Amino acid sequence: MRPRTDRGFTIIELMVVVTIIAVLISLAVPNLLSARMRANETAAISTLRTIASAQSAYQSRAVSDADADGTGSFGYFGEMSGLTVPRGASEVLTPPVLSSTFRLVTNGRVKHSGYYFRIYLPDVDGVGIRELATGGAAAQVDENLSEVTWCCYAWAINGHSGDRVFVTNQRGDIVAAPGIDAAGVAYGGSNEPEPDAGFLAPATDDSILGVLAVGTVGTDNRVWVAIQ
Repeated sequence: MRPRTDRGFTIIELMVVVTIIAVLISLAVPNLLSARMRANETAAISTLRTIASAQSAYQSRAVSDADADGTGSFGYFGEMSGLTVPRGASEVLTPPVLSSTFRLVTNGRVKHSGYYFRIYLPDVDGVGIRELATGGAAAQVDENLSEVTWCCYAWAINGHSGDRVFVTNQRGDIVAAPGIDAAGVAYGGSNEPEPDAGFLAPATDDSILGVLAVGTVGTDNRVWVAIQ
């Protein structure tokens, strides 16, 4: 009968195992990050479509009609989610047209699935006005122009959560551009698109009254393409 011996891994065997694990991780991590970014981008597109549908419902119901002309205006996250009292109304919208997720307004924007979202409404000159920091409309919003105009941008929270930026407006189209431009300037976190970034060069800086750049260069020098 052969004697029984207890034998563990040698140093060389352990080094081989560790090397193999390291190689597998190096191959898997980029794929996982890429898959995560694609999932976040898909979620961002879906969220923009949800916002566009909510805007249509909100405007058609004339929830915000501060000038009392019988035509509703478009709204911000706070107004549409029931967080803040809509312009011209006396109480919050019940039931809201956006879920409670959109009540989490910080710095005038909402965070969801690796992306920030910001709605702009126009002032009297068509310049895009941000939502108030904790939700709701700023006094500069023009009630006539906001009956026909709005836009919403979505950009990655950081370089690992998405590599494209998106915008939609009252027409319902969604267009996308690279998160990093030819000069290496990246959207991410607090570095966000200007109101007119995805538009053809407007007559007034930061105006959202123009046409979205589709298949061409926007004012931010990125090429914007339509999302099907």
